[in-house]
Amino acid sequence: QVQLVESGGGLVQPGGSLRLSCAASGFTSDLYAVGWFRQAPGKEREGVSCISSSGGTTHYADSVKGRFTISRDNAKNTVYLQMNSLKPEDTAVYYCAANMELLGFDFGSWYLVSEYHYWGQGTQVTVSS
Repeated sequence: QVQLVESGGGLVQPGGSLRLSCAASGFTSDLYAVGWFRQAPGKEREGVSCISSSGGTTHYADSVKGRFTISRDNAKNTVYLQMNSLKPEDTAVYYCAANMELLGFDFGSWYLVSEYHYWGQGTQVTVSS
């Protein structure tokens, strides 16, 4: 059974940092591209970042470039999202998602929800003083 489990969310002050983790089970994660998405109340789910199966390719939304860093440890079947210089507008539920690259994952469309087959349950990130 394929499963993605996010952790690491919480309440942090503006300017602070958090590291999210996405632990995968039930499949060989080193064959899968993984993306991070977020959804704020009343807004659509948006792509935050993506990393290729090897870790050699990464993408970021303009709103998080220079502040967030995605990485992965395939030996641990885990993908991370290091979030620095957090802003109140980063407040959202953060989800990780995965899709097998051999099934035609399109890195040019990494930010689309439709590119991913598997999703986690989400973790809340709140940035507030």
